[in-house]
Amino acid sequence: MTNRRCKCVLLLLITFLWAPWGHSQSDSLASLRETFVNPPDDARIMMRWWWFGPAVEDEELARELRAMKEGGIGGVEIQPVYALALDDPAKGIRNGPYLSDDFLRSVSFANRTARQLGLRVSITLGSGWPYGGSHIPITQAAGKLRLATAPLPAGADRVALPALENGETLLATFVVAGTAANYDPEAAKRVSLPQAGARSLSVPAVSDAERVVLFFISSRTGQQVKRAAVGAEGFVLDHFDRAAIDNHLHYAGGRLLKAFGDQPPVSVFSDSLEVYESDWTPDFLAEFEKRRDYDLTPYLPELFADNDELAKSVRHDWGKTLGELVDENYLEPLTAWAHEHHTLFRSQTYGEPAVTLSSNALVDLPEGEGPQWRSFSYTRWATSASHLYGRNVTSAETWTWLHSPAFRPVPLDMKAEADRFFLEGVNQFVGHGWPYSPAYAGEPGYAFYAAAVLNQHNPWWPVMPEIAGYLQRLSFLLRQGEPANQVAVYVPTDDAQADFTPGNVGVTEQMARYITPELSASILDAGYNLDYIDAKAIEKLGICYPALVLPHVDRIPRATYQQIAAYVQKGGKVVAVGRLPQHAPGLKEANEDLPRVEALSRRLSQSSNWMFAANDSEVGSLLKRAVAPDMQLDAPAPEIGFIRRRLLFADAYFVANTSNRTVSVKAHFASRWTSAEEWDAFSGKSYWAGTDLKLAPYESRVLVFHDGPVSLPEPWRGEAVSGEQMDLSHDWQVAFPELHHRVDMASLQSWTDAEATRYFSGRAVYTRDFDLAEKALAAGRHYFLDFGEGKVLPRGDPNKPGMHCWRVPFVKWRWFQ
Repeated sequence: MTNRRCKCVLLLLITFLWAPWGHSQSDSLASLRETFVNPPDDARIMMRWWWFGPAVEDEELARELRAMKEGGIGGVEIQPVYALALDDPAKGIRNGPYLSDDFLRSVSFANRTARQLGLRVSITLGSGWPYGGSHIPITQAAGKLRLATAPLPAGADRVALPALENGETLLATFVVAGTAANYDPEAAKRVSLPQAGARSLSVPAVSDAERVVLFFISSRTGQQVKRAAVGAEGFVLDHFDRAAIDNHLHYAGGRLLKAFGDQPPVSVFSDSLEVYESDWTPDFLAEFEKRRDYDLTPYLPELFADNDELAKSVRHDWGKTLGELVDENYLEPLTAWAHEHHTLFRSQTYGEPAVTLSSNALVDLPEGEGPQWRSFSYTRWATSASHLYGRNVTSAETWTWLHSPAFRPVPLDMKAEADRFFLEGVNQFVGHGWPYSPAYAGEPGYAFYAAAVLNQHNPWWPVMPEIAGYLQRLSFLLRQGEPANQVAVYVPTDDAQADFTPGNVGVTEQMARYITPELSASILDAGYNLDYIDAKAIEKLGICYPALVLPHVDRIPRATYQQIAAYVQKGGKVVAVGRLPQHAPGLKEANEDLPRVEALSRRLSQSSNWMFAANDSEVGSLLKRAVAPDMQLDAPAPEIGFIRRRLLFADAYFVANTSNRTVSVKAHFASRWTSAEEWDAFSGKSYWAGTDLKLAPYESRVLVFHDGPVSLPEPWRGEAVSGEQMDLSHDWQVAFPELHHRVDMASLQSWTDAEATRYFSGRAVYTRDFDLAEKALAAGRHYFLDFGEGKVLPRGDPNKPGMHCWRVPFVKWRWFQ
């Protein structure tokens, strides 16, 4: 028997300290399998491309775009932000200004170059976030309702007026017994406004009571654009004011789109709103009366004090009006403007001001952020809206604060976070991100404060094509067919609006009180996936899910409740959690509709299709009485998540282990198809699949069920053949190309264990010669270098931003003969 001399070469990549937007559908299993191997470019990840300053040069822009192409990245979102270096003629550094001719020429050059490379280009319609800038006057700046108070001693009949700042208007004044910290809003008496130019307010004198004067003022938040580029500083615009958005679109949007010429961007982008304390606009009282059919002015004290049913009804109407105004004066005009300019509007539609779940129906491309797949998240907020309103692509701002600070994340961190986004329904990634980093920035180059650095300055950049390919295949697959989530969780928008208070008017900011982590876990652990649904979606679309969950809902529109009653009558299953709805939202509806809401609750609670859960943890077991789980595990495994896409000829499941430990469990799938295949998202290869799931830490799997024979090999799971192991733990040579350094290792170890290379980040080549019998080279055999199990790390603070894989991974090299 002869032996063959073999050489094993191992590349270790270790960091310091550890479009169109894809609407094509496959029409057969063979077509799907083939395209999964070579997915379309429109499923590639994109990168948020920070232009610091902006101080950019054509040569560097072209170099970075070519690097992205080589790394498997499919496009960019241009985001001009703050400067990182002062102007320096010697280094060729010149910052901005934003929207200058030079800046717009750079946008045009970047767009042309990207298109030549086959890359997509998106752009933020502004610098930093939220929209605004120097072109926004105080009269169009984000608004707020301000309350000023003044004590009125017993017997006094006059009080000085509060000083009004630029952009402020006095709306109404009231006098009430008590102090600024303690008064009854229902007892407040309105006082006529003073004449123009007056410095004091005349009030009826009362000799025996201490009183307080309430001044309600239409004011401005004063918020400035966050992380603005040079020349883009200024007020955040009023998202309730159509004139403000028209001004912004003319000043910034029009000039940006002109730079794109006859090649418009694939989308224009609005980042998360984050317009803090924005709860008013100058014409709000008139808009309120037109929409709610009563004057809000007498009820203004209810917005700031008391929490009884009257106050909740008034606050609800205030919040509902705010939501309508941001929809009509911000989202709708932006989408229409984008279409007029032959592009799409991509929007992170959550936060403040008071947008709702169905506000996402007004945009072309909903986008989320946050990998919190087992609790309420902005990501599921966006994907749910897409599932409801027929948007086939949902993007996510991904890897924000990933394993912060900037250069600590490794590829496993990227994959693990991306898998959680997949579980929530995301199928387009916008990486956070790619900092423009020219040669004069040195190494490791520039970084954005809240993000990973995912460019060529990262030592593990050579493996980016593999990560990008994995994400591209799954993004493609999870756009196929239709979403198959079985449970809809009702978003109690009316309850959230009733709990609005001045300066706190975010529906999404209140959802954690209703859609709790315990509720999400109960549904997911029972074997279901979920979407959110709100009253407006039910009104427009009905309820297309086998089961509906009402989480601690008190206020519900009568018409919505009647639709839910009809759903129950037709066989739909409802689980009410914690309480039954009792109130109709809104001041005018409260008395008229309240008896009908109460009656509906009494009637529905008698139906066999209506179930009541005393607490969140009971929901999953009740759902199992009503609907067969989509993926049932034979043992509890909360670390395992899944999502399913339903095609005409198959079901595609994505399953992921989100934990740092191996999980072995048997799974039962609700697919009607009988044959199963496993598709490897890293290689595109297909295998026979069983129902036993053994998932390594942070491992994921694709299972495709269909009706037909399966003649595929079984995937190799890492079980070694007895007697065929070889000990290769000694006598290695390690070369460091970047250091021009080479060492011999008597025993295999990490280079970070050696003093000379302890702090080196980059690439090393480990080499060892060994003998392998010729018969061992038979076709179909697999050879692995096994470096042992990884190290489980103790979990850190769960409240810190960004994700981190709590495991130092083992290293395993595979060779297929």
